[in-house]
Amino acid sequence: MAARDGDGWARCDRGHRHWGVYGAAGLLAVHHDDAGTPHVLMQKRALWSHHGGTWGLPGGARDSHENGVEAALREASEEAAMDGAGLRVQSVYLDDHGGWSFETVIAEAAALLRAVPANDESVDLRWLPAKEVTARNLHPGFAETWPAIGLALSPWLVVLDIANLVGARAEHGWWNDRAGATARLLAEIGARAAGGLRTVPGEVPALERWFPRVCAVVEGAARDAVRDGAPVPGVTVICAPADGDDAVVRAVRDARPWERVLVVTADRGLRGRVAELGAEVAGPRWLLSQL
Repeated sequence: MAARDGDGWARCDRGHRHWGVYGAAGLLAVHHDDAGTPHVLMQKRALWSHHGGTWGLPGGARDSHENGVEAALREASEEAAMDGAGLRVQSVYLDDHGGWSFETVIAEAAALLRAVPANDESVDLRWLPAKEVTARNLHPGFAETWPAIGLALSPWLVVLDIANLVGARAEHGWWNDRAGATARLLAEIGARAAGGLRTVPGEVPALERWFPRVCAVVEGAARDAVRDGAPVPGVTVICAPADGDDAVVRAVRDARPWERVLVVTADRGLRGRVAELGAEVAGPRWLLSQL
């Protein structure tokens, strides 16, 4: 295991030659302006490089000790001098060629972060409105995947009706210790969220990993699970002052205008209320099956 041990050519099952012995990864940084328009950071490749002169993403070969997220962030730092502190990874799209793969790491940028050519692999870096991307001379690999990953630019918020989830889980004795059952469930959700969820069905592509913002609403006696405890990593916990359903609806209303929202509950009335606000819904099985 050594730095740069991924450098080298590999051939996929399609018979194509690719750079990256262990595969490759690139960073698709996206920022939504106040009007909700997505802007993506694009890199123009140096003429001497593979497919030189085309536009694509900062990226390159993945080393043997790296996952796709680590490789993409490292490459963005090396090629575009980007500071990862202003980025939040929201999903990973896998382009599997058989024997070789490219992972597009989609990350939400807090602003139009500074990016400049940091080595001789880039001749230009600029933020472009997403609708203008296809007007460029694109790298063939990026051009092939853009129609899919372009659908995954919007960040997601997942709002959890924890009381409903605890009941659906039917852990033995949970009704006698709602706070304890809630604490255990939240810990498992936090651990799973850190490692990535499976994406929701529908318009978005089948993502390899999905890292939405997760908001969990707790009510009643279950509030004791978090009132005096440490925060749950990866999960924002809302203690409903009264009715949990109303708190779920408020969380949906408070979502950013460009954010897509998924509410996880089996409560028919609550599902109807959040659907009227434009949120998508999923039943508890969708989440519990991943824990």
